[in-house]
Amino acid sequence: MSNAVHDTETGTNRAQASETTTTGETDERIRSAWTEYGFEGGTKLAVENLDVWYGDDRAIRDVSMDIPEESVTALIGPSGCGKSTFLRSLNRMNDRIKAARVEGSVRLDGQEIYGPNTNLVELRKRVGQVFQAPNPFPKSIRENVSYGPRKHGDVDTGLLARFLGRDDSDREAELVEDALRQAALWEEVEDRLEDNALGLSGGQQQRLCIARCLAVDPEVILMDEPASALDPIATSRIEDLIEALAEDYTVVIVTHNMQQAARISDQTAVFLTGGQLVEYDDTDKIFENPESQRVEDYITGKFG
Repeated sequence: MSNAVHDTETGTNRAQASETTTTGETDERIRSAWTEYGFEGGTKLAVENLDVWYGDDRAIRDVSMDIPEESVTALIGPSGCGKSTFLRSLNRMNDRIKAARVEGSVRLDGQEIYGPNTNLVELRKRVGQVFQAPNPFPKSIRENVSYGPRKHGDVDTGLLARFLGRDDSDREAELVEDALRQAALWEEVEDRLEDNALGLSGGQQQRLCIARCLAVDPEVILMDEPASALDPIATSRIEDLIEALAEDYTVVIVTHNMQQAARISDQTAVFLTGGQLVEYDDTDKIFENPESQRVEDYITGKFG
């Protein structure tokens, strides 16, 4: 973990603090102990001294944290604090942004994902992502789920495969059903798998996107405000699904809904202005007795 301490007592550091706080925030001395979260079990993702820049703008500032396996980690904080940028750093989706520059280390099961020999296709198979707005393909429900396994060569149902006796249609059907069951969608769509996915409701589309992610057998699932565009009933279903998925997967979720973070996460990381990770601990501790005054002010609505 980083041992950097930003002390606001000197004139230089007061100026730096003013760049990393916003109206309503208290300038305070950030202690490394606030982010040194200890937990039982294994570490799935280890982040060390991570900085992300968009051109000259520093979006993430020296973030270090370990993310435990088979649990839900929530990332909360006001708009513009770097939560989504940090999330995208965990499977190198920031690589797709021309102006982005990443410094520091992210290790998946001890392996550096920013190494020169990293296979990005394989990485994003292991670390899948579900986005804020549902984005199903304009294809059938079945094809949405089977697209990833086909692309990765896990199933082959083409003409040549049938001719050679290697057709995987039965395996594909089983995979589609398993993924849809895991995403709590199977019973709603089992009789219309050939229907266009765009005809589903918003909540169903988002669960289909989760099924599409699960179909390639990821180890980590990144979720960027997956329920922000959904009604309360659909949101509740997504939350129940996230809790169930954490029994087998490592889930990292960005949310602006603090009540949602409190309901579904095991641990919570609080990012504040300037891309700083200010506090990281058990969710109950963060919401009931945070160490940082800025975190308490944010949670109680004094800013953000």
